[in-house]
Amino acid sequence: MFERLETLIGSKINLLQNKTVMVVGLGGVGGHAFESLVRSGIENIIVVDSDTIELSNLNRQALAFQNTIGIPKTQIAVHLAKNINPNCHIISYQIFLTEENIDSIFNQKIDFVIDAIDTIKSKKILIKTCLKKNIPIISVMGTGNKMHPELLEIKDIRQTTYDPIAKIIRKMVKEEKISQKIPVVFSTEKPLIQGKVGSNAFVPATAGLLASSYVINKLLEVKHE
Repeated sequence: MFERLETLIGSKINLLQNKTVMVVGLGGVGGHAFESLVRSGIENIIVVDSDTIELSNLNRQALAFQNTIGIPKTQIAVHLAKNINPNCHIISYQIFLTEENIDSIFNQKIDFVIDAIDTIKSKKILIKTCLKKNIPIISVMGTGNKMHPELLEIKDIRQTTYDPIAKIIRKMVKEEKISQKIPVVFSTEKPLIQGKVGSNAFVPATAGLLASSYVINKLLEVKHE
């Protein structure tokens, strides 16, 4: 089933199949990142999300369909992965990530984490936990109120601009004197509106795909420019 991928990376497909990636947040960003990991040969994935699919998710989320409304996103993710690759082993946590429960999801070896969380407090906790445990992480900043996926980039958090979430994380990094690099997906596009959050099908999806491509290339030890 991975013949086309093997044409690109050869026997390294076996390396991917033995890695474990955690995706925290299965919304517009995380759902696309998750699906991309499965289609890229990652067979061990941990998913964390407390939400169920809502009608408003249909315009942008990979797990959202008319027949999945009301179903937990973690449950849909397991079903999707098995439909693509029956060899997938998905561990799911239907929880809202907090300081009190975060240790429970880090009870095994994890090779990489994709942070697709919207809640700032949980995002901070996840980033700091990964840094403390020396687990590679890529964190996705805000994708709402943006219309140009071509303006998304991957850089260290200290090099970000025009992103309200990134501004908060930069402040955390400065105040807590964090020295490690924190790669993030962010947009150089100024938000179109303030206050209410609007979104579309292509900016969150592109951010998720950028995050998953970063993870795959890092796991393959391919230099990321």
